[in-house]
Amino acid sequence: MSVVESRLTGSVRVVGVGLLGTSIALGLRARGVDVILSDSSPTNVSIAIDYGAGRSASDADEPQLIVVCVPPDVTASVIVRELSAYPRAVVTDVASVKKPVLDAVIAAGADVTRYVGSHPLAGREKGGPMSGRADLFLGRPWVVAGHSAISYQTAAAVDDLILDLGATLVEMTAEEHDQSVALVSHAPQVVSSLMARRLVSAPEAAVGLAGGGLRDVTRIAASDPALWVQILGANAAPTAQVLRGLRADLDEVLLALDGAAGSGSDAPTSTPTPIGWRRMLAQALAGGNAGVARLPGKHGQDKRYAQLVVMVDDTPGELARLLTEMGEAGVNLEDLRLEHSPGAQIGLAEISVLPEAVERLTAELNARGWRIAG
Repeated sequence: MSVVESRLTGSVRVVGVGLLGTSIALGLRARGVDVILSDSSPTNVSIAIDYGAGRSASDADEPQLIVVCVPPDVTASVIVRELSAYPRAVVTDVASVKKPVLDAVIAAGADVTRYVGSHPLAGREKGGPMSGRADLFLGRPWVVAGHSAISYQTAAAVDDLILDLGATLVEMTAEEHDQSVALVSHAPQVVSSLMARRLVSAPEAAVGLAGGGLRDVTRIAASDPALWVQILGANAAPTAQVLRGLRADLDEVLLALDGAAGSGSDAPTSTPTPIGWRRMLAQALAGGNAGVARLPGKHGQDKRYAQLVVMVDDTPGELARLLTEMGEAGVNLEDLRLEHSPGAQIGLAEISVLPEAVERLTAELNARGWRIAG
């Protein structure tokens, strides 16, 4: 099998071979790049080498680029160390917060003409080198947080890294990045965790009713608390700003619900507002519709899809047969979500397709014996 040529021309040193570091290394090795692995855990390095992610470091190494993939609370100190140890290398990092890291590196007196922070918006719930995947970054946004001390020519090595790994390069300032991830990543983590926390003392009967909606909301609540304490602490002010706005929205919903639970009249009992509780709830929920409509879909396109829920027997090969027969019907699968029906040996496959294909696909699947929910 031929190796796709890399834009990078020299060796790349990856410091920290957890999920992101190992995935970066695997992706670069697939393009023939010489990857040098370093980690405070010799075991992690050995595992990553066994998986084909690269080689161990040597005194003769002269990397073109260094990628720091360590926890946020030590990212700045490791960047400073790497800049000093390799005076001809460009250094980047993949920490999920950018402004505090840049400020700390500057405060340490390091050579920031060779440092630019970056952040791939990609990951998995599982960490460690064994979870690494060469295709983890394909089609995912990867932010480069430029600053005035680094030239475009110097930062080009980081751009080459991102393009080699199949990610989509996005340019932002460090401040813009931190405000953005507070909205799309950090505040959602808090909301997900707090919702999941409600389940701890919930009756078993209630938890047994959980379906796709609750699982969607709480999926990321399984993330590592220690890591998120570091992330939220480093990006505290922007995240708090988002959560305060959410708190204000929740207060309005609570007023509406208090009105609904009270006299049953059209006005909330605890507020003099002339807006009735039904209208308040409708406005809040419609606002959610408008927000979701702004999320980019497949290939980054803001395109809406229609959904069909197909019942799939929980036996080997059935899901594959469904997808094959969709292809035979000439309908492209845009997205897929699976859910198991409690107490039944069937799965529910929610398939997303273009709206104009729904009627034809429904007829084709019915003719082939598939059961469509609803």
